[in-house]
Amino acid sequence: MKKIALTLLCTFITLGIHATGIIGAWERFSTSENGERLKNVLVFVDGYQVLTTFDATTGKFVKTVGGSWTFNGDVLTETVEFDTENPERVGTQTSSQVRIEENNLEILDGNLKFTRIDRGQPGALQGAWLMSGRVVDGKAQTRDTSGPRKTMKILSGTRFQWIAYNTETKQFMGTGGGTYTTINGEYTENIEFFSRDDSRVGMSLKFNYELIDGQWHHSGFSSKGDPIHEIWSLRE
Repeated sequence: MKKIALTLLCTFITLGIHATGIIGAWERFSTSENGERLKNVLVFVDGYQVLTTFDATTGKFVKTVGGSWTFNGDVLTETVEFDTENPERVGTQTSSQVRIEENNLEILDGNLKFTRIDRGQPGALQGAWLMSGRVVDGKAQTRDTSGPRKTMKILSGTRFQWIAYNTETKQFMGTGGGTYTTINGEYTENIEFFSRDDSRVGMSLKFNYELIDGQWHHSGFSSKGDPIHEIWSLRE
């Protein structure tokens, strides 16, 4: 009985170490068939993850894939919510053996090695958020986040990415991302890739942010110069 209890305890400890150790942002570089240097950024937050590839020099978007994740021992299981390269994979699960050693993450099945960017800090908005409303003419308009059409924003401690998609139709509407900071109530995005318009790459956008009853209020001007006041809620 004691041996069984000890085995279970070790299993729970191992799961905790893996789950905690993988949280944050990771990167690797690769070369395309055309000889372009590509940057691959992998972000894990509690329960959700995203992997994106873009040109390391120009920021031209290549592809993104992501969804929810769980750990069992050293096996990472992902449920795909969006995949720009293979949309038919939406709704399916994939499992990979993973090794984490301090600042290195290796996906053994694909022989992919990543280097740590951050551990989920120092940004104050780390997590997976869903667009849950807007403030228009001073009035809050709520949005149902339980449906298949989602606008999600994933933030590690230094990286951000938003993704618009539909899990029912497997349609992908767009994404953009890069680095961010949260200083004295100011949220700043530095865009490194933008699937809809490469000309946005290199832009730095500043917004006011505030956490009210656990919701992220995000206000300022969009990359098009339009005034916005969005409300985001953490995914459960």
